[in-house]
Amino acid sequence: MLVYAFLLPTTLLAQAPVYTAPKADIDKIKEEGLKHSQIMNTLNYLTNVIGQRLTASRNLKHANEWTRDTLTKFGLENSHLEAWGPFGRGWELERFSAQVTSPYSFPVIAYPKAWSPGFGSQVIMPVPAAPAKGKKSKAAAAAPAAAPSTTITADVVYFDAHDEAGLAKYKGQLKGKIVFMSGTRELKADLEGMGHRYTAQELLDMANSPDPDSVVRVAAAGAPNQANMEARLKRFIDGLKRAKFVIDEGAAMVVDNSSKGSGGTIFVSGASVSADIPANPMDFFTQKRLSAWDKEAEAKMVPQMTMATEDYNRIVRMIQAGEKVQMTIDLKVRYLDDDPMVYNTIAEIPGSDPNLKDQVVMLGGHLDSWHSGTGATDNAAGVAVAMEAVRILKAAGLKPRRTIRIALWTGEEQGLIGSREYVTKHLGEMKGGRNIFGMPQSGQQQKPELIKGAEYEKISAYYNLDNGTGKIRGVYMQGNEAARPYFRAWLTPFLDMGAATLTLENTGGTDHLSFDRIGIPGFQFIQDEVEYDERTHHSNQDVYDRIQADDMMQAATIMAAFVYQTAQMDERFPRKPMSK
Repeated sequence: MLVYAFLLPTTLLAQAPVYTAPKADIDKIKEEGLKHSQIMNTLNYLTNVIGQRLTASRNLKHANEWTRDTLTKFGLENSHLEAWGPFGRGWELERFSAQVTSPYSFPVIAYPKAWSPGFGSQVIMPVPAAPAKGKKSKAAAAAPAAAPSTTITADVVYFDAHDEAGLAKYKGQLKGKIVFMSGTRELKADLEGMGHRYTAQELLDMANSPDPDSVVRVAAAGAPNQANMEARLKRFIDGLKRAKFVIDEGAAMVVDNSSKGSGGTIFVSGASVSADIPANPMDFFTQKRLSAWDKEAEAKMVPQMTMATEDYNRIVRMIQAGEKVQMTIDLKVRYLDDDPMVYNTIAEIPGSDPNLKDQVVMLGGHLDSWHSGTGATDNAAGVAVAMEAVRILKAAGLKPRRTIRIALWTGEEQGLIGSREYVTKHLGEMKGGRNIFGMPQSGQQQKPELIKGAEYEKISAYYNLDNGTGKIRGVYMQGNEAARPYFRAWLTPFLDMGAATLTLENTGGTDHLSFDRIGIPGFQFIQDEVEYDERTHHSNQDVYDRIQADDMMQAATIMAAFVYQTAQMDERFPRKPMSK
């Protein structure tokens, strides 16, 4: 309990009281959320029944429709799918296996990258010796025409090139080969265990973090930060050059070492597309370029997969020891071209106050996932928490003054596209700004300009959950100091559940940023790490069995209370000044 005292700034003691809902209402939320939870039923259906939900796949559309219908069963109104796009092609894996077949056989743990092409009728094998002139091979004469195959057998090449001279060594050497692109990765024993919950000191450090805007301003003024950005850009461009070289050389397949993980865990994302590097590398981020899901990209890709580090390291060491290694890989995929649109799921609890019901409090998480697991912690967990939060409010018989709107986003893994499109359509957009390296966008104004949409002033706040299965420990306030007294009061009923920390820190990478970027209060809850970064995030271990049920019930209960408290306020939730 001592940590809670440390986390209560003394300056709050003199502030005027802020709105808090009656204790009886919060008790109803706790009762329903902790004793009558349905959250694991929701998680089970999303992960074990529907499965992986790659953007634009049939599984994702199934998830859209199921969540829409389930929210209606929970008692919400106006449940519907809202299209955004066009996006591009869907992609589904139909069949895959991989193993080393020479100098001896063993299977490997691997997974194709999303939107990777499959193999067609081409079978790449060692060419047999030609028969003597004038003679016909008996095998050739007897063999019928080969049926289309999705399997190849080919030599493995370890692509150890890091500069122009290194690339030149492999010129003409990669056609029809299975190319290992990455280096080996050292693995060390996990002596302390992978799971982690925040310690009291870590939470205190977060609570004491400075205003992130002031940190950004200081960093932007210093040369070291600029140098870091330029070094990051160089690494990025060098990686693009290597990928383009291998693809253009006609490799049969490109294989990456899993970037992290051990024990057969692999972290898999999307396929790479061969791209020309402009004379000014910064133009790469402003010029239109192909994404793996664009139909035209297939001609600029080769099949690609990621392999578990233990297997990848073993094969590279075999090659370095002088062995000639061959692999046999079976890869069949399906591209979906019938519907270029993708959908967000939207539903509402209508407001009960005639003067406030046209104002909206939003909550949500992203419904799409990557494809090697079933997207349990990223982010069926956040979706189920948001769905359970609105179910709790309906089941508890509470009548929010403002309308509460749940949004289950898609395309988050491709750059927050679904939430950005929703925000642009309904609320507004920010013109100008900086690219992913923090540098001014080429050809654009450096100072951002806010263009407000029709509903901009009607949104009070947005609450998001997308950091795995860990319980809520507090809130990232995104530099909004005005949120502190409200959140401090609203966390008080949950101190015994471990939720007490408020930090001015920003947290990135998920859909609350679409709201925060245009000045609408958008918040992500602080969650215990558990195994998120080390085991489940974008990996083949992102499955139902990694979900912590008690944590999920706690998170849904707190989210329900926050959304309800925001909906009951007399005034709109306070907004922070826009960054300059």
